[in-house]
Amino acid sequence: MLALTHTWYMTQRHFRAFVRQPMYVAFTLVQPVIWLFLFGQLFKRVTELPGFGEGVNYVTYLAPAIVVMSALFGSGWGGMSILEDLNRGVIDRFLVSPVSRGSLIAGRLIVQGVATIIQAVIILLLGALAGADYRQAVLGALVLLVAANLLATAIGSLSYGLALVARKEESIIAVSNFVLLPLQFLSTGFMAAALIPGWIRSVAAYNPVNWTLTAGRGALMPNPDWGSIGAHLGYLALFVIACGLLSTRAFRSYQRSI
Repeated sequence: MLALTHTWYMTQRHFRAFVRQPMYVAFTLVQPVIWLFLFGQLFKRVTELPGFGEGVNYVTYLAPAIVVMSALFGSGWGGMSILEDLNRGVIDRFLVSPVSRGSLIAGRLIVQGVATIIQAVIILLLGALAGADYRQAVLGALVLLVAANLLATAIGSLSYGLALVARKEESIIAVSNFVLLPLQFLSTGFMAAALIPGWIRSVAAYNPVNWTLTAGRGALMPNPDWGSIGAHLGYLALFVIACGLLSTRAFRSYQRSI
């Protein structure tokens, strides 16, 4: 019970910091919208290629991918915020207090989840205005939000763990640039599976970004395959647990080093 109380206080702290940065908040909301309309116009005619699927609206196909992409990049750069607290000695001051250690990470992840939900709702609504057709709008959107938050929690945990181990801004930037873009493009985010090279399809089968897309996009389709959706949500849940364990080990390693 005490851990939940501490998590609530940490969530409030990080949420206040989030809303006090209006330029950052605006940027995190506007950037995915630019992706939606830019990529939607740039690639809209790929649906005419044989194998993409008949009667497919590209904005309908793209909107879930932008939701996932936003969650991926937003969480992937999360380590920068904890690095700032490390450099200012904030984390060290918390560690000499009786605060629950898990709440120091959990509070950040909750605020990150709130940001992911806000972005996702705006992207889906704007996608609908741009012509996207969500056949399972309410239930599908809920599944997409769950899947995107599972991905964001896992990647955010890894990013926080990296910050605690590397403790260098340059290291986080280098690793994020090296990992995030390949994860996005080694998936079916922008192109149907039938039209991507076979080796990318093979990699995508083990790519958590593609698991998120399969679950979220599939739930918005006219006839969702709930068995596949449930399986991919399960994969994401296991991925969250694995990343959480790695982040916990990184936190303990940091504690031993001070």
